[in-house]
Amino acid sequence: MALTVRVIAPDKTVWDAEAEEVILPSTTGQLGILSGHAPILSALDTGVMRVREGKEWVAIALSGGFAEVESNEVTVLVNSAERGDSIDLSAAESEYSAAQSRMEAAAAGSDESDKISAAQAFKKARARVQAAGGKA
Repeated sequence: MALTVRVIAPDKTVWDAEAEEVILPSTTGQLGILSGHAPILSALDTGVMRVREGKEWVAIALSGGFAEVESNEVTVLVNSAERGDSIDLSAAESEYSAAQSRMEAAAAGSDESDKISAAQAFKKARARVQAAGGKA
């Protein structure tokens, strides 16, 4: 029995298909979902969601949100999402380097909101690189 998986961002539906397995970046660590999983509602962190469709894995970069699992249906509501196969790896790596530099500069300062913003940008850039198949 397969899972019905939907990944919905405010501007688009990124995924709406069946899958055999899902791995989510929850705020408490990686969360694996298989058919027959108990109902759950989980907060999601910025990171990479992986969906197994047959023997192939599809990576999706997520930017925070929530996931609900109930009756073999996985609904993921996020602030933003992007399939790894649609991400330009070299552009993502450049953004990652810039975000890393910004985070290091913010760490030296005293503005807390700048530190938080830089850390969020870094996590999103890292997730995009990982979803595109790069090393971050």
